[in-house]
Amino acid sequence: MPLQSTFVEIAVILGLAAMLGALGQKLRQPLIIMFMAAGILAGPAGLGVIASHGSIELLAHIGIALLLFIVGLNLDIHLIRTIGPVALATGLGQIVFTSLFGLLIALGLGLDPVGALYVAVALTFSSTIIIVKLLSDKNEIDSLHGQIAIGFLIVQDIAAIIALVVLTTIGARTAMAASPLWSVLIIAGKFLAFLALIVLLAWKVIPPLARRLAASPEMLTLFAVAWAVILGAGGELLGFSKEVGAFLAGVSLASTAYREALGARLAGLRDFLLLFFFIDLGSRLDLSLVGSQALPAVVFSLFVLIGNPLIVMAIMGRMGYRRRTGFLAGLTVAQISEFSLIVAAMGLSLGHIGGGTMGLITLVGVVTIFVSTYMILYSGPLYVVFSRYMAVFERRIPHRESESDSLREATAIDVILVGLGNYGGGLAENLLLRNRAVLGIDFDPEALQKWRNRGMSVLYGDMTDPGICSQLPLGKARWVVGTTRIRELNLLMLRKLKLCGFAGRVALTAANQEEAGEFERAGADIVFRPYADAAEQAVDDLSDAMDMLPEAVDWPVSFREVRIPAGAAAAGRAVRDILLRDRTGVSILAVSRSGRAHYDPGPDFQVFPGDRLVIVGMPEQLQQAEDFLILPPEGLEAPGSERFVIAELDVFPGQQVAERTLAELSFRQNYGVTVIGIRRGDRRIPTPGPDERLVAGDRLVVIGSAGAVADLCRGKLNEELRPHGDFCALR
Repeated sequence: MPLQSTFVEIAVILGLAAMLGALGQKLRQPLIIMFMAAGILAGPAGLGVIASHGSIELLAHIGIALLLFIVGLNLDIHLIRTIGPVALATGLGQIVFTSLFGLLIALGLGLDPVGALYVAVALTFSSTIIIVKLLSDKNEIDSLHGQIAIGFLIVQDIAAIIALVVLTTIGARTAMAASPLWSVLIIAGKFLAFLALIVLLAWKVIPPLARRLAASPEMLTLFAVAWAVILGAGGELLGFSKEVGAFLAGVSLASTAYREALGARLAGLRDFLLLFFFIDLGSRLDLSLVGSQALPAVVFSLFVLIGNPLIVMAIMGRMGYRRRTGFLAGLTVAQISEFSLIVAAMGLSLGHIGGGTMGLITLVGVVTIFVSTYMILYSGPLYVVFSRYMAVFERRIPHRESESDSLREATAIDVILVGLGNYGGGLAENLLLRNRAVLGIDFDPEALQKWRNRGMSVLYGDMTDPGICSQLPLGKARWVVGTTRIRELNLLMLRKLKLCGFAGRVALTAANQEEAGEFERAGADIVFRPYADAAEQAVDDLSDAMDMLPEAVDWPVSFREVRIPAGAAAAGRAVRDILLRDRTGVSILAVSRSGRAHYDPGPDFQVFPGDRLVIVGMPEQLQQAEDFLILPPEGLEAPGSERFVIAELDVFPGQQVAERTLAELSFRQNYGVTVIGIRRGDRRIPTPGPDERLVAGDRLVVIGSAGAVADLCRGKLNEELRPHGDFCALR
């Protein structure tokens, strides 16, 4: 049912995409699949409303250009030396494997040699566009397997460009056609010249131009879009793809200071325009050919879905990567790409293949994209299922990834910090400030390198990895802290730590109060709520004691507000004990706590972590005073750092404590320890009440500070209590 207006046609298509997208969201299905379904529904196999193929294709091409531009924009040039060899080896190895065995399978299924060659080449290439979108949605684009995948997908794209040139010469009907080798050499020369021009512009022209345009964010964004499309068009005019040109456009801006801002501003536009790519892909499927091509499509789809990941895993395992990295990277080649459809369309236009072969390639594309999308989205659970069978793909020592680790031998580790992103990095910063022994875990090589340079022990890994127990020194750690706010991953981490036999404590990060309760019920000792905590802190900050200060002071003094972090020298101390005025000449004028201001605090006023102190003094003294307040002084143990210990004490006949209640004994006041249990023969009394009467033969389980328990253990109170055995040791 073709429509009369292109605008109305686009409106109908967007409406279908929105409805199916909402349905997919309700059913928790990938939006990529639903957008492809919208294309099938709007295409000739469905309602037939798509008539303006050129307009839709144009929008799709611009979206593709922006996607590859953003990929290039986020490319870390420093990682090319590391990723380059494995990307090249994996990309070329997978191309050779797939094309060779694909050709044999096609010939075995009865295809003619030229048609079999087209099918083999079409099966070789994987969709950079779809993979980048999926990895971005999963926040894995910066992971090691994500960077390797992008690397060998770019290798595939370059090989696809060469394949397009070579295939145009196969079966040519005129002897005047250039030889395949000559065509490839011409394309290679053009590409090198194009690359040299971009390098020159990125070195001399783009940095000053970007600085000038950055005065207007709108102009900078417009320039980025124009640059991506212009270089994409230049790449196409020179005989290779627009995707490569757009990618190089992003790389040329990657070293500027505006890469993050540009990526953020273009993300929404990219996602909208990519919608048309998936709609266009779905509309290409001719359902009338499905029946006759069903069996070959199943065979080729299984070959792509299983064979391609296996060859990637084999190559990466041989090169020294862990099987998990190889598996996750291998899943990204378990589908065919838009280049495959371009190759097939070109063969159809040249008369090399018929409509049946074109339909076969399209059907394989739809099936593999559909299935591989779910494989990538659920890669973690899939790896858990199949990891035990993948040992053959991993060397005894996976040296490539071991080089990224900097785990040092240590007698104890205070915290294993899982995730070194924004929140995790903040935790790491403050833990190191408090001289805690921290081991950071992440799968982002750049984050690992950053903290390795800071001297922190790091380990490449993921808590969802079944083999993580053997990699982590869980027996030496007191805490494992998860910084992700993904519910499923947090619950999986808890189960994993229990299976590993971790005896320490676990802290997780929740997105809301409901999740926090669920984590606590599942066994988490502490649950962080960054949003709620930050909101509470923000409200406290709004109630600022500095608002009450005079606006103008006719005296050479200044005011400053200092927030007291946990573990600081001032935390937990009275104003008189801080000695701020004696040490720095600066006075505490007010303290803001929980939205309430305490003005002119007296010498007995106690300062707590989170308090905001308003200090007054000479301008040159304020920085010294702030450093004095927030940093632990050398040689002074931070308040509250003394550990609790447990002891067991016997009650003998004739002792003063026998036949008296805990309330009568005022146990905590007199002895500085708390009774947490009583062993009375075979009976255990946990958390006894104040009316519990002690009898001869009781054994008291007490907890207190190391100093108080040491007094008991040294026999200081032997006239009333006798320590039992070695239970005075630290717990």
